[in-house]
Amino acid sequence: MSVETVNLRPDHPVSRVIKGGWQLAGGHGEVNRTAAIADMEAFVDAGIATFDCADIYTGVEEMIGDFIADLRRRRGAAVADRVVVHTKLVPDLAFLENISAADLEAIIDRSLKRLKLEQLHLVQFFWWDMGLGDPVRAMAHLVRIKEKGKIRHIGVTNWDVTDTECLLHAAGDLASTQVQYSLLDRRPAMNLAPWAAKNGLQLLCYGALAGGFLTENWLGKPNPGFTFENRSLVKYRLIIDEFGPWSLFQDLLAAMKTIGDRHGVSPAAVASRWVLDQPQVGGVIIGARYARHLPQILQIFDFKLDAADHAQINAVLTRSKGPRGPVFGLESDRHGRHGRIMKYNLNTRPDTPTLADEVENV
Repeated sequence: MSVETVNLRPDHPVSRVIKGGWQLAGGHGEVNRTAAIADMEAFVDAGIATFDCADIYTGVEEMIGDFIADLRRRRGAAVADRVVVHTKLVPDLAFLENISAADLEAIIDRSLKRLKLEQLHLVQFFWWDMGLGDPVRAMAHLVRIKEKGKIRHIGVTNWDVTDTECLLHAAGDLASTQVQYSLLDRRPAMNLAPWAAKNGLQLLCYGALAGGFLTENWLGKPNPGFTFENRSLVKYRLIIDEFGPWSLFQDLLAAMKTIGDRHGVSPAAVASRWVLDQPQVGGVIIGARYARHLPQILQIFDFKLDAADHAQINAVLTRSKGPRGPVFGLESDRHGRHGRIMKYNLNTRPDTPTLADEVENV
């Protein structure tokens, strides 16, 4: 077994499983910071040397920066330089109309300081509302920051073709687009993946395990409703609602279990492998906090899905009703079920309640 890699650009190789950082941020349960940082080394040694984070993931850039600095001290530059970091630039919704070039550069400088890097490897750009301010001009500013040497490559996140194409023209080159893609949410396959293939972007996919729903833990379990310990679980429970009734979700889990048993791997490995096998997918982002999850994650590279496996999966997927529409279309409606659970000003007002916090039922 060896971890698969892919080149987003000739100078930018990444592991096809990317260690996600969202689960290390606040609001997802207690995190042992010291243990989480120490366990990062096991991922790198196993070949999963690409880490995903964001300026709005509270404390995560600093954690990765501390890890890289410690790795450099103990094992030298050759080992530390194997780590590839993908961060994001997500200006707060409240500042979109008035954000300046200097403001954007200050965000980049802050990420550089937090990560203890001289150059950000990949900055994934997002703008909460394309109707507010001037995202195209902001992208042009980001390109100028890149030309100063502070950024190696630029990507985007959470847009479908129309907006991505607009930003591609402004950037001149985009290495990647990060989107939600899973057995439950196949919206990127409709238009984005074919367009990305024609324009040289690869998809980096989060949500492959739907926050843990696409694991054996939920097989045979009754519908839990929407009362959960964190917003991540609510987010993916809403996606299950779009996919179909809870009974269809259970049919999907049962199929994953059967396939996994056939190959001697977990249902989670089946779900992740399925996403990796989709056209134009460069990698999947898996949010493991600690190294104890690593052996199960590595199962993804131990097997291949065959024609019988795909037929069994497709027999369930053809009965699904959704999600429909463009990538991030449901989520971009700030007053809809998906948008109301989000926090839009995490850089400056992370404790502000969501709209969903104000009502009993999502």
